[in-house]
Amino acid sequence: MWGRRFGVGWLWAVCARRGVQVPPSSTRPECHSMQSSPTPVPDVSVILPCAGHGTRFGSPYPKELHCLAPGVTVLDRSLEAVVELAKSGLNVRLVVVFGTHKLGTVSYLARYADTFQMVFVYQDESFGPGLDGAIRSALPMTQGPVVLVLPDIVVSGVDTPGRLLDALRQVDVAGWSVVAAEERDHDTLRQMGALVVTEAEGVLTVGAATDKPTDPSGFNAFWGMVAVTESEAHKLPDVVGTGTTNPLAGAVALMVEGIVNYNTPAC
Repeated sequence: MWGRRFGVGWLWAVCARRGVQVPPSSTRPECHSMQSSPTPVPDVSVILPCAGHGTRFGSPYPKELHCLAPGVTVLDRSLEAVVELAKSGLNVRLVVVFGTHKLGTVSYLARYADTFQMVFVYQDESFGPGLDGAIRSALPMTQGPVVLVLPDIVVSGVDTPGRLLDALRQVDVAGWSVVAAEERDHDTLRQMGALVVTEAEGVLTVGAATDKPTDPSGFNAFWGMVAVTESEAHKLPDVVGTGTTNPLAGAVALMVEGIVNYNTPAC
């Protein structure tokens, strides 16, 4: 529906197709003031799930608004790679999933109004209360390749800014790509989207993937951001779901220096 111009004539045409009686053209109201310029079609859509309660973080404010430096929050750091996409010339649609307890986050995101085309959607509880439900709530608002960015995950390293753009380029070839960091610590892997990353002919790919594995042995990395083609985006909830086949197997892996999970406070 995005990008179309819905005039009054379109509305009457839909009503007619559905068998609803419409008034003759001479009596139809004129609503010229309702017409507006079409919304630009995005080059890429970014899902930002902000509906979680962050109970493990243990603060009275949303974890993504935790201050890392004067004027800089976890959310700002998590969006740095997305800002780079916009700076590269791409039209970025940011689809923010939120709940009524996250109105502070919604207000904070106003600072990005001139950077992204932003859409805000409530998490539809019929899709489930978890992260997979948040992704399902956002998918109808996406167009083009889709990127999943978590507001409490910060990707770090000197080569980080361009990594998400590289990941988007890779989806044209592999369908899926991940921005990932090497990790061997089992306690860390149990809290993350764990990966088995292998190398063949100079290309790193995901051999297996599991979200928060009970047994992390054999895994050697975890992802911080995921990119996928538009045609495969409907499988994104399975990346963080349980009891489903994880679609990240076969994804191209682009490694970064480090990824920090702010879901739990640093000691």
